[in-house]
Amino acid sequence: MTAMGLLHFYADGRAPARARELGESARRAEATGYTGLVIPDHLIAQLSPVPAMAVIAAATSTLRVSAFVFNNDLRHPAVLAQDLASLDVLSEGRLDVAIGAGWNEPEYQAIGVPFERVGVRVSRLTEAVAVLKGCFASEPFSFAGEHYTITNHDAQPKPVQIPQPPILIGGGGRRILSLAGREADIVGLAPRILAGRRVDAQSLTWAATEEKIGWVREAAGSRFDHRELNIYPSAWPVTVTDDLRGEARRVIASLEERTGITLTEQEVIESPHIFIGSIDRFAEKFEELQERLGITSIMVGEMGALDRVVERLARR
Repeated sequence: MTAMGLLHFYADGRAPARARELGESARRAEATGYTGLVIPDHLIAQLSPVPAMAVIAAATSTLRVSAFVFNNDLRHPAVLAQDLASLDVLSEGRLDVAIGAGWNEPEYQAIGVPFERVGVRVSRLTEAVAVLKGCFASEPFSFAGEHYTITNHDAQPKPVQIPQPPILIGGGGRRILSLAGREADIVGLAPRILAGRRVDAQSLTWAATEEKIGWVREAAGSRFDHRELNIYPSAWPVTVTDDLRGEARRVIASLEERTGITLTEQEVIESPHIFIGSIDRFAEKFEELQERLGITSIMVGEMGALDRVVERLARR
């Protein structure tokens, strides 16, 4: 796990590419100061996470490798555990395990997987995390749950990182963030997704993020100080601009049209999830997220737009 207290930046490496091209992108991320190059997990025009992560690991020497994030409903956790432990071995201990309950209903429909209510998906994820940890442990284990049954299974290979690679669990609701507070090393703070894949605009705000951190703190108890908090851009593309308030007004209009919720300019500018402003403003924003909310892990999207910010802050 990366050291607490520093700012860690992650870039999105989803674009389909040959191994040589992906390796070049990974080496550029490493040289720029990114902590990791991550791959989303969707059934769309992108590389599958596991083979892409292997290429990234092979091309670099310090870069962390991870999905952002695995959809638990697409894989049995014991099978995923073997893939992940193998990646940890191949990368010599540079794997982060990032997993969520799944949210993109059309993907489920396209392959005939039931998209069950959120409580069922979170319950299944809770069991899956227990299975992953059991597979990573040094001894055979058994598990009997509602969704998974494991009998005296000694998973192989074992990961290099002991007792296990860092686990990231992310989401926007209280139940999944409470799970993250109890079980994860890194907590991904996300906006809530409503029916029809609509983002809950109110959940993008600073106040909503404070509330989510409160849920994590309550669930983690005395272990909260050992949890790392992650944030990422949502609902609007990363935009480098000197017209901060003008861009904020464009965000407001778009969110109002899509969600029926009207945010203020200040709410948009302060939002931990809306990445707009000048390079200097981004540096100020990320430092403020760290100082006031304790957020030290930031996924910035694709490399390029914020490379100068990463170069400035990641090497302090």
